[in-house]
Amino acid sequence: MVAVDTNILVRFLVQDDAEQFQRAKKLLTHHDVYIPDTVMLETEWVLRFAYGLSPDAILQGFLNLLGMENVHVRDAFAVKLALDWFGQQNMDFADAWHLALSQHCGRFATFDDKLIKRAKSKSSCQPFTP
Repeated sequence: MVAVDTNILVRFLVQDDAEQFQRAKKLLTHHDVYIPDTVMLETEWVLRFAYGLSPDAILQGFLNLLGMENVHVRDAFAVKLALDWFGQQNMDFADAWHLALSQHCGRFATFDDKLIKRAKSKSSCQPFTP
C-alpha cells in the first residue's frame, strides 16, 4: 500500500499540471492507496483556499476519489460522517472531520456557537461550551 501526500490528491483532483496529473492518476489507479486523515483535511483546505473550489466541487471530488476500490482511509465511517455533514449540513469540513473523529466521546468542547447549533442534532458526541 502507498500512502499519499496532499499534492498527489490535489494534482489528481484539479488537473492543473498535465504531467503530474498523469502520474497521480497512474498511482491512484494502479496501486492500493492510503489517504491519511491529515491529508484529507489539508486537501480540502488547499482546494478551498488555493483553488477557490466550492464545497460542492470539493465534496464531489472526495466522493469520486473515495469511491475507488483501491483507495483506503483509516476510519471509513468517520470519513462518511464528515462528508455527509459537510455536504448536506453546510458544516465546515474541518469541524465535521473533528466531530466525526470524536464519535467515541460523549461530548466535544468548543466555543464555536455555529458548530454547536449544527452538530447538536447530528452527532452522538454532543458539542458544548466549557
